[in-house]
Amino acid sequence: MKIWTDKNYPIIVSCAKELSRWTETELLNMGYKPIEVTENTVVIRGDMRDVMKLNLFLRTAHRVLVPLLRTTCRNIKDLYKAALSIDWENLIEADGYFSVSSIVHNFTIRDTRIPSLYTKDAIADRMREKCQRRPDSGGENKGAAVFVYWEKDEAIIYLDTSGEPLSKRGYRKIPGSAPMQETLAAACIMAMQWDGKTPFLSPMCGSGTPAIEAVMMAMNKAPGSLKGHFAFQSIKGYNQIIPGEKAPTVAPRQHIGASPEQIWKEIVLEAKAAEKTTDLPKIIATDISPEAVENAHSNAIAAGVAPYIDFKACDFGETPIPQIEQSINRTSKQSLGCVFFNPEYGIRLGDPKELAPVYERIGTFMNSCCPGWTGALITGNPDLSKLVNLYYRNRIPFFNGPIDCRLFIYEGCELKGQNLK
Repeated sequence: MKIWTDKNYPIIVSCAKELSRWTETELLNMGYKPIEVTENTVVIRGDMRDVMKLNLFLRTAHRVLVPLLRTTCRNIKDLYKAALSIDWENLIEADGYFSVSSIVHNFTIRDTRIPSLYTKDAIADRMREKCQRRPDSGGENKGAAVFVYWEKDEAIIYLDTSGEPLSKRGYRKIPGSAPMQETLAAACIMAMQWDGKTPFLSPMCGSGTPAIEAVMMAMNKAPGSLKGHFAFQSIKGYNQIIPGEKAPTVAPRQHIGASPEQIWKEIVLEAKAAEKTTDLPKIIATDISPEAVENAHSNAIAAGVAPYIDFKACDFGETPIPQIEQSINRTSKQSLGCVFFNPEYGIRLGDPKELAPVYERIGTFMNSCCPGWTGALITGNPDLSKLVNLYYRNRIPFFNGPIDCRLFIYEGCELKGQNLK
């Protein structure tokens, strides 16, 4: 496959379980037409420019994959032969570096590391045969990347254009205890239908991920702009001129052409120019732990968004509530703002009995301090969620790591049995 010059090939965008509907929404908003959606993938068609844009702009996705080969694969020898048949000499530099990761569900494989090792061997053997030398390989997130998905008797070998998962933005230098993944935080904010113009509160902010993701959305800051390397930058031909190609702002002298590297730099510059740094909404992050607030602030500095978030160490009940303009009133259908809670679930952290009054207080806080706002709470404990005692507009399934969770969205933060007018 000639990834830099081929047009209209399938691109598979992978994401965590239950996030595909939000990834699909992102793709639709970017002007793409998904042709297939599964539990954790969305498929579109495109070319190298699309590969670059998806890696730069997607907030809820994990990887951007280009399929190289789909084949029947009954055992590890079949996988080796399949990998050996791909023209790696046209995709990976002989003196470069590559890594292989895999997801395998095949009864003949007990050690899940084996498929990645056999694929590495096949690539190395092919490169040695065709180029008389082979690239280095290992588990580091640098160089080119290959991804293998093997389900029962079918295997798909992909060129992984992302490398390190897109969920790892690069700003969470101090994760804290049980941190929320960036992609999940982004999906929760999307589910709340926050418009990026009204205030956003993140009590119990922990490592600061929801607040940081919110301000990046409000700024129109591309999440991929924080990453230092994408695997597509190590695909063979990245630095070579492609006749007829031109970067977005280069004069149309098509006989000269442009390299993928030049095109990528122009796309990044355009994304940077589209960022908004004025008239941003009030975004407030609080936590009862001064250490957590300090860590969240450090992460915000790493993300380049610290000036746009107000941090405070306090009990969540003391979270400052921004003053809302009088022109917006509670009879309007427009939400006055969004408040997002990610409390302990009593699974990895916390005791359910001790957390019961906390959940009760969360409901009281949202109702008394944030009437007319959109409230949200994500939890993996259905019993504790009932104690919030608010009418919820929606209950959306999400996975926080391996924990089956629900995001409860409370429109107007209205207590059950209460009729607000």
